[in-house]
Amino acid sequence: QVQLVESGGGSVQAGGSLRLSCEASRSPYSSNCMGWFRQAPGKERERVATIYTGGANPYYSDSVKGRFTISDNAKNTVYLQMNSLGPDDTAMYYCVARRGGACRDGVQVADFAYWGQGKQVTVSS
Repeated sequence: QVQLVESGGGSVQAGGSLRLSCEASRSPYSSNCMGWFRQAPGKERERVATIYTGGANPYYSDSVKGRFTISDNAKNTVYLQMNSLGPDDTAMYYCVARRGGACRDGVQVADFAYWGQGKQVTVSS
């Protein structure tokens, strides 16, 4: 089975940057769609960014395009670089993964079988 271990995140002032990392363990890294969802209190869970391992089919939500960059190391770790952060980015960020399948279009929360514990990102103004 796939275990997702998250690191990074934290607190930053508006305009600053943070990075999230997600390492897949206990299972082959290849042929996975991986990325992050986020959820703020009182709001629905939102897909932030996903990427197919190897760098294919990157997806970004409209709210983070141009500010966030998703990448991987072609081994076992996916990264989310978050720049120009604002208070609206404050949320719990969850690393997610699925074996094969779609990674850009028509992807739903229920499609991802593997979830990390979540990392808090807090942006103060």
